[in-house]
Amino acid sequence: MDIAKSSRHSKLIGEFGEAFLSNWLSHSRFEVTIVDHTGLDIIAYHQKTKRRLGITVKSRTRDSGKEAVSVNILSNQKDSTDRAKLLAACEAFACEAWLAVYVESSESADLYLTSLKHYDEKYRPSKPRAIDTWNMGNKEKSAYAADPNVWHIHVAFSVTNWGLVCK
Repeated sequence: MDIAKSSRHSKLIGEFGEAFLSNWLSHSRFEVTIVDHTGLDIIAYHQKTKRRLGITVKSRTRDSGKEAVSVNILSNQKDSTDRAKLLAACEAFACEAWLAVYVESSESADLYLTSLKHYDEKYRPSKPRAIDTWNMGNKEKSAYAADPNVWHIHVAFSVTNWGLVCK
């Protein structure tokens, strides 16, 4: 089923992905703040481990049949070096660079979180590309599920009596 989106959907899904991740980090005893900084969306600090994560969050909504489309996470093009911006922000705030990907469809949502270092070592192609992606095919999702360095939350939606007013 295609999802009808409002004119502000991109902004709303971005903010929702940040809030959803912040909630789960808070559940995991991180102190969390959403920041408005170039390259950085969330700073999370874990008192016990003394780890400070600087997280960029990419959030997308996928129509039915497009759930396996990869998510662009970092541009490496001359005029838009998202990686450099994330690393600079993390240096300024003394954080480890992390990536979060939130992808929803009409039936479910997935939230993934891993360090930039782990992404580079395990999932980034050895030949640099103009845009780094988080792949969402079944093979990749199985690899993420088996990887203890990729934190993952899957949510299945059960929708009843929604849309009766909107028709």
